[in-house]
Amino acid sequence: MIGIKEIAAYLPENKISNYDFLDKFGIDENFIKNKLGIEFRRKKAINQKSSDLCVEAFKKLEKKVNINKEEINCCVVITQNPDFNIPHTSAIVHKKLGLKENCACFDISLGCSGYVYGLSIIISFMKENNLKKGILFTADPYSEIIDENDKNTSLIFSDASTVTLIENNPKFYLKNSSFGTYGKEYEALIKKEHLHMNGRAVFNFIVKKIPEEIRRILHRNNLKNDDIDLYLLHPGSKYIIDTIALRLKINRRNIPYEIYNYGNTVSSSIPIMLENRLDNDNIKRILISGFGVGLSWATAILERNKEAYYNGK
Repeated sequence: MIGIKEIAAYLPENKISNYDFLDKFGIDENFIKNKLGIEFRRKKAINQKSSDLCVEAFKKLEKKVNINKEEINCCVVITQNPDFNIPHTSAIVHKKLGLKENCACFDISLGCSGYVYGLSIIISFMKENNLKKGILFTADPYSEIIDENDKNTSLIFSDASTVTLIENNPKFYLKNSSFGTYGKEYEALIKKEHLHMNGRAVFNFIVKKIPEEIRRILHRNNLKNDDIDLYLLHPGSKYIIDTIALRLKINRRNIPYEIYNYGNTVSSSIPIMLENRLDNDNIKRILISGFGVGLSWATAILERNKEAYYNGK
């Protein structure tokens, strides 16, 4: 069995307060706290690229677990803001980390649904090719494509990166996944010169499709709402998460919302939330769901590996 062994996240130190934009955008503190739910955003250094963010996350991982780079035989990067169009960013990460030559490297171009897609892809790829140790990165520095004068995007998106160690004897394994696309609304979240978002269209898509999808995957696995210990849903905004929780009639305490201090980090949002819960033995089953650009969604159920031996060893 292979799955999630460990996760490490990197958040740039540079913090931007959304309260500094009250007059500029004609908003108040209540909007920031209770509707948007993002008080501060993180922004990378100007000279940092996606590959650099991946390296910073890997440094965090090395502080948590002993990693022999010679044993890594798969490196995957989820990003829609690569260092270059050519080559793939995972090849650059490969160089910067000094990984061995017989290591598979490829990118996945997905946004908010990317982590769930990425887990399924890297786990399936490793199983099919009998690979033992893989690393899955998320890095989407949206600060490179945001128009700071655009209220619909500049107050929301932040820079971050994560890395997930995939190997045998995991803490969590992937039980079941489900995916979907609403391509006819692809222009609702699109980058031309800058990132443009039709907030109403994205909101309507999410609150209609995602509760349906969550009910569907629970039914398919013969589970009820209360059989899930934790729902980690991509935090597009506080209002979105509040609305989904209300429509699913799920206890709000089981759907954490934690991005007040760092914002919407796109594909990194779910692994950031998951990182600090991997070692909580009271959490046996987690539903994760990412949704957004595409428009796309991806939902999965993670089960704790009862046979795993970890606790820092």
